[in-house]
Formats: sequence, C-alpha cells, structure tokens
Amino acid sequence: MSDLTLGKRSSIGDDLAYLRAAHPQPGWRGHTNFGQLADFWLHVHASLRAEAAAIDTTVKALLGGRLDPAGFQRRFVPELNRFLQHLDAHHRIEDHAYFPKFRALDPRMAAGFDLLDGDHHTIHAALVANADAARTLLAALGGSGAPDRAAADYAARTDALLGLLHRHLADEEDLVIPAMLEHGERSLA
Repeated sequence: MSDLTLGKRSSIGDDLAYLRAAHPQPGWRGHTNFGQLADFWLHVHASLRAEAAAIDTTVKALLGGRLDPAGFQRRFVPELNRFLQHLDAHHRIEDHAYFPKFRALDPRMAAGFDLLDGDHHTIHAALVANADAARTLLAALGGSGAPDRAAADYAARTDALLGLLHRHLADEEDLVIPAMLEHGERSLA
C-alpha cells in the first residue's frame, strides 16, 4: 500500500475513490445528477485555486522586484486574509456538515473522508506556518528583519501550502463529485 499522507501521495487509489471509474471527470457536468451543489463545490475549489494563485503572483512580484514593499503590503494583506478566511470556512463546513453526511450515505466512503479530514489538519498546520511567515515578512518589510530572507522563506512556505492544497482539492473532487452523481444531491440535504 502506498503512503497516503498529504504531501507524499500523487493521487488516491480506486479503493478510496471507488466511484471515479463509474463517473470520470470529463462527464461530470453532463450527468443528470450534476446539480447546483456539485457546481457550487467545483466553483468554490476554483475560487480557492485562483486566490492561492493571486498570492503566489504577488509574492513572486515582490521577489522579482516588480512590486515595492508598500505596494506588496497593500495587495498581499487583503489577498492573504481573504484566502485564509475562505479556506478555513470551507473546511469547517465540510468537516461539520458534508463529510458526516457522505459517511452516513455510504459507509464505503468513510475511509476516503477520514483521509480528507486528516488532510484538513495537515493543511491547517501549513496555514498556521504560512501566516507566521507572512507576519515575519511584513515585519521585515517594515524594518524589523531581513526582508529578502523573509520573502524567500514565505515563498517556500507558500509553495508547500499550495502543493498540499492542490493535491487535496483534486482528491476531494475525485470523492465528492462522483458520490453526488451516484447518489444524487438530495441525499445530502
């Protein structure tokens, strides 16, 4: 069995995503059970990816000298706050509302949703480290430290977080959307 730890896995297997073969991604939107909840779920994930990409672009602009410290702070602080709040709220809703419903809907899904729940804890730890590095970076840009080193450290933490997030979102979609297509969205109401 392969290591399923987030950050080490390249995907989840068919034993966890057992509905993926019956409902492959290219056919999701055309399926009769693809509804507003599935569309919303994918939209939220797309928004999280876009928010993460915006932060990455802003950090790279600072590192590349295309953004001065004041311009960086004006852009970065609201982008980071929006992303952190959005991701935290999304995970809370999943952990407390949707994941328990999926587990109850089909016990075969429990192991997959346990894995996703564990991912949330790993991502949360990476978010805390990212926020700490952001505070260090902002302080360094304000004159209390080495800004180049703080920016490089923050960029490395951001890359690590985004790697975890992208893998998690893809794996979650491989579990959630096929389950919605198989069982219908009403079963989650």
